Amino acid sequence: MEGLNEIRRRMAEESYIADDALAVTLLIALKLGRPLLIEGAAGVGKTEVAKVAAKALGRELVRMQCYEGLDESKALYEWNYQKQLLAIQMGAQGMSDLFGEDYLLERPLLKSIRSAEPVVLLIDEIDKADAEFEAFLLELLSEMQVTIPEYGTIRAKSTPFIVLTSNHTRPLSEALRRRCAYMYLEYPDVEREVRILQSKLPGLDAVLAKQVARAVAYLRQSERVLKKPSIAESLDWASALIALGAAELDDETCEQTIGFALKNHEDIKEIMADDEFIRCLVQ
Repeated sequence: MEGLNEIRRRMAEESYIADDALAVTLLIALKLGRPLLIEGAAGVGKTEVAKVAAKALGRELVRMQCYEGLDESKALYEWNYQKQLLAIQMGAQGMSDLFGEDYLLERPLLKSIRSAEPVVLLIDEIDKADAEFEAFLLELLSEMQVTIPEYGTIRAKSTPFIVLTSNHTRPLSEALRRRCAYMYLEYPDVEREVRILQSKLPGLDAVLAKQVARAVAYLRQSERVLKKPSIAESLDWASALIALGAAELDDETCEQTIGFALKNHEDIKEIMADDEFIRCLVQ
C-alpha cells in the first residue's frame, strides 16, 4: 500500500514498533482526515501513538488530558475576565467589543484548530470526561469547527490529526464512535515486546530481553496480578536489570527488581509465591 512503508519507517525512527493493523489504520485516518479513537487497557501504548505520530509527521503535539468535570473553559476557551473588567472600568470598550479577539484565551481545542500549521491533537482518556463533554466534542470531530456563543463559529485554519484514547472505563457514545476511525490496542506478544525493548534500550542483551518479555507476558495473564505491567514498566524493569549489571533474569534478580514491573505490594507478594512464575524465569 502506498505510504504504508513510509509510516512504518517514520515510526521506527522514533523507536515505535507498529504492527500492520496500526500502521494501516494510521495511514487511512491521515489520508481521510478522520479522528482516530484508540481503545485498550492502561499501559498498552495508546498515548505513545499520538506522541510518535507528531514526531514522525513533524507536527506540534497539543495534548488535552481528560478528567471528570472537564468543561469548555478548560478545553476550548475562556474569557479574560480581569482584562474585560478593566476595560469596563476605563469605559474604553463597548459591550460587544468585550467578547472580541483581544479577550479570548485559547485552550487546547481552540489552539489546535487556529494553528496555521496542522498539529496532532491528543484527547487523552476521553472515557474519564463526562458524557456531556463527549457530546460537546462532536462538532469538532465531524465539522472541524467549534462554536463560541458570544463570538461565533471558528473553522479550522488547518486540519489537525485528532487522536482520542480510552481505557474503556465507561462506554463511549455511538455518535462519537461514528465520527472516528477505530483501533483496539492489545499488549504486545513476546516477540514484539522483545523488539520494543531492544529498540528503546539498544544495550539490552537479546537473551535478557526475551526473559523480561516472557516474564511480563506471564504477569499480564496471571489472575494473581491486579495491576498489569505496562510497556513503560517493562522498559523500567529491563533498565533496572541493565543498571544492576544482571546477566540473566533468575529468581534472585527478579526478587530484587520486581518492584520496577509491579507497583503494588500485594501483587508482588502473590507473584513471588507462584512457583509457575519462578519456573518460567529459567526456561
